[in-house]
Amino acid sequence: MEAAVTSHKPVEPAVPARAALPEQGAEPPRRGASSEAPGEAASSGVAAAPDAAAGGAGRGLWISSTYFAEGLPYAIAHKVAGEFFTAAGASLEIIGLTSLYGLPWNLKFLWSPLVDLHGSPRRWLVGAEIALVAIVLGLAAAAHSGAIWLVAALFGAVAVAAATHDIAVDGFYLQALDKDAQAAFSGLRVGAYRLALLAGALLVAFAGWASFGAAFGVAAGGLALLAIAHAAGLPRPAATPGAGAAPGAGAAPAATGLRRYIEPFRAYLRQPKIASSLAFILCYRAGDALMFAMSSPLLKSLGLDTAARGNVGGVGTVASIAGSILGGVIIKRWGLSRTIFPIALVQSSAILLYVALAWARPALPWVVALVTLEQLAAGIGTAVLAVFLMRRCVDGYKSSHFAIGSALMSVSATFAGSLSGYLAASVGFTAFFAIAFAASIPGVVLSRLVPRD
Repeated sequence: MEAAVTSHKPVEPAVPARAALPEQGAEPPRRGASSEAPGEAASSGVAAAPDAAAGGAGRGLWISSTYFAEGLPYAIAHKVAGEFFTAAGASLEIIGLTSLYGLPWNLKFLWSPLVDLHGSPRRWLVGAEIALVAIVLGLAAAAHSGAIWLVAALFGAVAVAAATHDIAVDGFYLQALDKDAQAAFSGLRVGAYRLALLAGALLVAFAGWASFGAAFGVAAGGLALLAIAHAAGLPRPAATPGAGAAPGAGAAPAATGLRRYIEPFRAYLRQPKIASSLAFILCYRAGDALMFAMSSPLLKSLGLDTAARGNVGGVGTVASIAGSILGGVIIKRWGLSRTIFPIALVQSSAILLYVALAWARPALPWVVALVTLEQLAAGIGTAVLAVFLMRRCVDGYKSSHFAIGSALMSVSATFAGSLSGYLAASVGFTAFFAIAFAASIPGVVLSRLVPRD
């Protein structure tokens, strides 16, 4: 768990990109739904090319821009929200409760089949970005006026729209690229997403210099530019008639009604060792969730103001990018089966750095060093979970299955984080972070019991 900026949603490990990979065909449309809604690619009666820019540079542009657009609202709903209430002098209990903004990520699996079954991921993606622009503009106005409860409500609206946008972006990526390209460009995905988290940290620093209202205005402008670019320039993946059947089956008649809705969940639960997989997903980042929720109050208690916390967060996010790249390289070289346990152990042990921060209360250079080391370890840790979640995605339901896995992963982050303020206020920071370390141990143990292929 990154101390300054984290992700309840897993970020794929960085695997060195292979330039100009050939397209092998787009991901088939979901059962009972075309790849693009009428009036888009299908309007001409001819399937569009998988990517108008077949080279790596063309695909790299839309991959980086969509994942930056995915990471920025996440940073607003999580990191910036916590910093806003920390700067406003809210209690530890209230700051901990900002973890409840993760609920839409916990529950997004409930509406993720809609993205697979209605319209297209591309349309959902652009529509969610337009909604986010409007909400963040409202957030800027509310923050400027000092309407705290309206700000709190609008953070919740950002979270709902951002979680829906996540489903669409991940689904579009899986639809538009073949498996080799998905792996090859995963490094670019993590870089763009982490760059957006860095932008979130810089928004906090800017808010410390100007105001949170101004920072939200800048964020809304950036999201508007991205929405315009995506509406005009995103590719329209080709449709494959008859695709979308369950794995191992031929083209089947479209399911309807409730059966059509629940089939993605049934397919997910039919996988081998699903019980241990679900337990691992739920527990893997529980300790990090506790730690992250109280990271800003700890840094404030160490004397760092809003701008300083934003700057430290920016340095830490750069370290997390490096960690995710390193984690991806490690997994690519030695495989998931050989790396899942040691990486889980490294991630867990890094929480002890926050125990040291709370106990020793060191000077600023040591604070920066320890936060940076923890974020480096957290970046490595995201690599394992990302690969594990991607390998739990069954053909035909990739949007739904990635949403299910990432939603389950964020459950512990939301609920552990929401209780963190009460626990920290009761036992103090040093004991609190020791408890967070203890909460990470079940995930390490479970890493020995899950499927490793």
